Amino acid sequence: MQTHSAVIIGVGPEQGLGATLASYFAGKGLHVFIAGRSESKLHAIADKIRQTGGSATPVVADATVEPEVAKLFNQVRLENCCVEIAAYNVDSNIPSPLLETDTETFTTLWRQNCLGAFFFGKGAINAMKDRQQGTLFFTGATASLRAKPPFTAFASAKAGLRALAQGMAREFSPQGIHVVHTIIDGVIDGERARTQFSAYGKAKGKEGLLQLDAIAETYWAIHQQHPSAWTHELDLRPFKEPF
Repeated sequence: MQTHSAVIIGVGPEQGLGATLASYFAGKGLHVFIAGRSESKLHAIADKIRQTGGSATPVVADATVEPEVAKLFNQVRLENCCVEIAAYNVDSNIPSPLLETDTETFTTLWRQNCLGAFFFGKGAINAMKDRQQGTLFFTGATASLRAKPPFTAFASAKAGLRALAQGMAREFSPQGIHVVHTIIDGVIDGERARTQFSAYGKAKGKEGLLQLDAIAETYWAIHQQHPSAWTHELDLRPFKEPF
């Protein structure tokens, strides 16, 4: 008998969306496969999940390296797990005015935010197609919809991610696979905001930042949707965020 599981790639700090999704899904009874580039962070998060009664398998993998993504889904098969949820949570941004953006920066952002999603999406669909069910999440950003300097390169990559998600939703929804693009329109109240945007976070206040657990609850609610009323794209923002 197969174990029901969730696969999350882009798991970094404990106070980050990837780790929060993993902990939340584990709390719902899914065995979670957590993937990222830092072995120490992955093991710390897996240990915490186990301490709270969940089960987790850490897998060191770079989302932009196709064989490493394949290794991740092979591990799922080796542990005789079926994939209920897969989440591509890799998010890398480099501010750079267009005329100062070199090819390496542009390509790096595309590989992390779009190409890796292609690798991961194929792996997830292959893991779900035989059972004809499962939810595949791609975490997007405000830049998925509009490009604003100095983040034009980042926006082009996120727009590509959105197009990928839309195409996959149209192709695989009839096969029972729910593909979702989530637009995170605001700053998440996590480790990155506290270390990189501390002044911004303080100015916004707690009500002006997206709360990690609230995002995870929304992901779970989307996963629970009846197929006659699926959401394929949604935006999440704090109620005090202007738009």
